[in-house]
Amino acid sequence: MIHLRPATANDLDLLKRWDEQPHVISADPNDDWGWEIELDRSPDWREQLIAHIDDRPIGFVQIIDLVREDSNYWGAVAPDLRAIDIWIGEEQDLGKGYGTKIMHLAIARCFADPTVTAILIDPLTSNTRAHRFYQRLGFQFSEYRRFGDDDCSVYRLNRSDWQHQSAIASPLHADI
Repeated sequence: MIHLRPATANDLDLLKRWDEQPHVISADPNDDWGWEIELDRSPDWREQLIAHIDDRPIGFVQIIDLVREDSNYWGAVAPDLRAIDIWIGEEQDLGKGYGTKIMHLAIARCFADPTVTAILIDPLTSNTRAHRFYQRLGFQFSEYRRFGDDDCSVYRLNRSDWQHQSAIASPLHADI
């Protein structure tokens, strides 16, 4: 069973090791997460989470309130949006369905706030594997954007689409 817990300064070495993995670098080549500083910060507009299967850490998730985040990364955006960043830490854990389960938890966490209308993600335009992954989860292409040195494809999941998709998959999840 996969669960999410807050990332802490105790995760510094783990996150730095994951950042050095070739599959993580290829998905996010130009970012320096500044873990030494960011793990000690707890702004109310962000959650940084470690995904575990049983007691073994397998991935990282960040959920951001786009309007309130302090770097203005997304620029001018509508209120009540969230963004998700996710990666699986070790290459051996890719392709096992963990990412899908982690994303389901992160999406449910975002939409647990009734004011959230949609979730955005921004994989590299060249990362077609990620595009297919997000499309399977119900995200729809929105636009191409350049963030810093990265050409990205922005995808969006609207609450109504997620509720419809969840109702089809399992009526119990329609109100999450």
